[in-house]
Amino acid sequence: MQDLVTVQNLYRYYGEHCAVNDVSFTLAKGQVLGFLGPNGAGKTTTMQMLCGNLAPSSGEIKINGFDLMDQPDKAKRSLGYLPDTPPLYKSLNVQEFLHYCAQLHGVAKNSISYAIDKAKERCGLTEVSHRLIANLSKGFQQRVGIAQAILHNPEVIILDEPTVGLDPIQVREIRTLIRELGQDHGVILSTHILGEVQESCSHVQIIHQGQLILSESIFGLNQSMNTGILQVTTRLAPDATVLLAIPGVISIETISQNQIRIHHFIAESPGKQIAETIIAAGWELQELTPVKRSMEDLFIALTRGSDS
Repeated sequence: MQDLVTVQNLYRYYGEHCAVNDVSFTLAKGQVLGFLGPNGAGKTTTMQMLCGNLAPSSGEIKINGFDLMDQPDKAKRSLGYLPDTPPLYKSLNVQEFLHYCAQLHGVAKNSISYAIDKAKERCGLTEVSHRLIANLSKGFQQRVGIAQAILHNPEVIILDEPTVGLDPIQVREIRTLIRELGQDHGVILSTHILGEVQESCSHVQIIHQGQLILSESIFGLNQSMNTGILQVTTRLAPDATVLLAIPGVISIETISQNQIRIHHFIAESPGKQIAETIIAAGWELQELTPVKRSMEDLFIALTRGSDS
């Protein structure tokens, strides 16, 4: 599978401050990459460099095989971009705006009508072609923003916070559209919404203090999260060594003298044996409660200590 985006050893300094520190990753056709990070982590700076709006201090970015620094025109022709605030001319109607954008993207004159019709169809805009953009809902305005990004059928689509401010129905529609776009393109989705990554993306990256601290497929991430936690409270202090010997128990985290968290493989389901062991040992079991893990828990654990 050919890589549509290749980023190698990317750095960006502001004075002595290193905002992006040795970031490397790839994106292939058919992948939707969720790009996450707390405020001040370097996410926006990385996105700006990927779009050619900001030059890296060092490192290499290739879009569809073209070096973004050495061949910017060819690289950018393979790129569609939706910033967090859609770049819309609200005094135009949808058809007029997309025709203008097609010209900006260099779409051949004899192909403009087809390109516009296809973008409108994919983004659900056909019925509002002749409505003023100013009179559209925020959800439809986001769709127009996405349509301008895909008019020229770019190999790579970068979407920055595409569902901010939308209602739940609009959010669901945009997420569905993103998944559909991911079938024919490579998509990078920058977002603060963890659920959006799980709903829309095939891969996830987390950047923290300028460095990538996680790069994983959603499938692999779910597999790694396929461990459970049991919170256990006893009247007498339990012996961790005895509990660690139970099949399926991975580790034990001490909360207090009489409270622990037992990390275990979900498939092993050791809860019953843990309870029986505690009772048999006379530690007097008072609580045995599953602790649900989410992607939010993982994100917080990985980025704990952020200065943002």
